[in-house]
Amino acid sequence: MSKKDNPLYAAVNEIRRPSGLDGARVDEHGRSAFRKDYARLLHAASFRRLQDKTQLFPGSESDFFRNRLTHSLEVAQIARGIAARLNATKVPEAFENGAIDEDLVEFAAIAHDLGHPPFGHNGEHALDELMVRFGGFEGNAQTLRILAAVERKLVDTPSGHGSSAFGLDLTFRTLASVLKYDSKIPLRKAGAKLHKGYYASEASLVKQIKAAVAPGLGAKVPFKTIECAIMDMADDIAYSTYDLEDSLHAGFVSPMRLASALVNEEAKGAVLLKTNKALVESGYKKADVQELLDVIVTVFRVAMPKSVSSLLTDAAAGNPRHDANGRAALLVNVEAWQMAQRLQTDSLARTKFTADRVGRLIAAVDFVPCASHPQLSSIRMRREELLQVEVLKHLNYELVIRSPQLAVVENRGKEVVQRIFKTLDESNGSLLPADWKTRYVQQVTPATRKRVICDYVACMTDRYAAELYSRLFGEGASIFKPL
Repeated sequence: MSKKDNPLYAAVNEIRRPSGLDGARVDEHGRSAFRKDYARLLHAASFRRLQDKTQLFPGSESDFFRNRLTHSLEVAQIARGIAARLNATKVPEAFENGAIDEDLVEFAAIAHDLGHPPFGHNGEHALDELMVRFGGFEGNAQTLRILAAVERKLVDTPSGHGSSAFGLDLTFRTLASVLKYDSKIPLRKAGAKLHKGYYASEASLVKQIKAAVAPGLGAKVPFKTIECAIMDMADDIAYSTYDLEDSLHAGFVSPMRLASALVNEEAKGAVLLKTNKALVESGYKKADVQELLDVIVTVFRVAMPKSVSSLLTDAAAGNPRHDANGRAALLVNVEAWQMAQRLQTDSLARTKFTADRVGRLIAAVDFVPCASHPQLSSIRMRREELLQVEVLKHLNYELVIRSPQLAVVENRGKEVVQRIFKTLDESNGSLLPADWKTRYVQQVTPATRKRVICDYVACMTDRYAAELYSRLFGEGASIFKPL
């Protein structure tokens, strides 16, 4: 199928590059522009650095846990699975000769976490606070900036002069695949809340992307390509399955712990609020706490004895059976319930559990066509499965990421990021490596110089940041050492 026959990729300029070059040369037989872009990212330093950036648990704790690199690869597998299934079932029904480019979907997935700084959310908040008067910091905005400016590639432009001003010089459609939030972050932010979007420094590029990918799109019409929507959904699926698998293996959560959080803890309110927000945005009715508890029973039913599943079902329905002393059977049968927790110790059970869940969730995704701009078509997950994704994703966040153990690590990481940034800034760039120092001295305003410092710190891996902190301040201790 030629590109011009596929209505999802009908824009004339979307496979042009910011340098002005075509997406692929005429002599590159069998190699698409999007596959070239995938290769450019795969060989980029920013992609390799994901191997030493924490996903959920520090890699120093165990070689079992996922890092940002393995997480991104798993998201890519899920995203490609969604695209393949939609291409085989739903897309042809909506658009004749239509098909989602699976290479481009895979690119969006492996690129989606490039902008994450060291030490996760606290590193992100630390940089945002430091850059609050200079355009802020946000992981998704940083991803676009890395691809468009921070990474460097010598490009032979149409004029014949080599240049490195275009980042990896990816096609406009490829750059659009990581543009999750169609909102410019203000140069001077108000308040401490992260503003999701793109930096003012990339505003001109975003305008070019929109013009190339969706010509004629109204200024107030939301911009998000089908590949970006699939990547976003795949990321949520990964959070609610593979991150949960890591948490089960680490002993941070169990089926009982997840269920009890929806009954006894403050996590209940946060999970209910965030879950209902996602449901409403997808056009579904809200859930109540009882329905959230039903989710735990449904999801873990495969991993528990039938007798225990029956007890949980009764309890979730508000009809717990009682013993002679009037105690709820759910509490009496703790020993039986522990059998359901073999997911924490049985690796084969965990593998079966996650594989089954991912397959079910991929099958629950539907295609939502956009007749006026097919490239901005979207996807939608069935309410039952979406509810499962949101409940498990947010429960894992409340019980694991916000746990005292990880809070200690991330709090230390925030201090590391802040002190490194301030020291490099106060040195007027003299402590930067040679190539970064060159970028720094080329800037003419305090804001752009601070942005260079911010880019450098954001590119660091957790380990490199800890080692640099030790070299700068001579303390030598690992930031992961328990208090």
